[in-house]
Amino acid sequence: QVQLVESGGGLVQAGGSLRLSCAASGRLFSSAAMGWFRQAPGKERVFVAAIRWSGSRTIYTDSVKGRFTISRDNAKNTVYLEMNSLKPEDTAVYYCAAKIFVSTTVPPTTTPEYDYWGQGTQVTVYS
Repeated sequence: QVQLVESGGGLVQAGGSLRLSCAASGRLFSSAAMGWFRQAPGKERVFVAAIRWSGSRTIYTDSVKGRFTISRDNAKNTVYLEMNSLKPEDTAVYYCAAKIFVSTTVPPTTTPEYDYWGQGTQVTVYS
């Protein structure tokens, strides 16, 4: 069992930065691929970024490449999403997710592939 708690969301002006954190409980964290997803009002939850259990491979959706960075600290059971050059279209609830024992090199990018989810943290970017 893995429990996930996100933090770090807030209100920020366009062009600003935020750092989201996702703290995980349970000893399986270091074996899990971790992902960040977001859901804007009235829209589906979509993939943002993911990282392999070792941190050796990351993947991003095109709209955040060069602006967002996913990282993890397995000693702290925490995954991060550094968000720079934020835009109003980045406004959403951001969720972290865990997928235990991923056999592929590339971390998963779709919601059904993930086993555990956090409760989400709101990010609002105003212009």
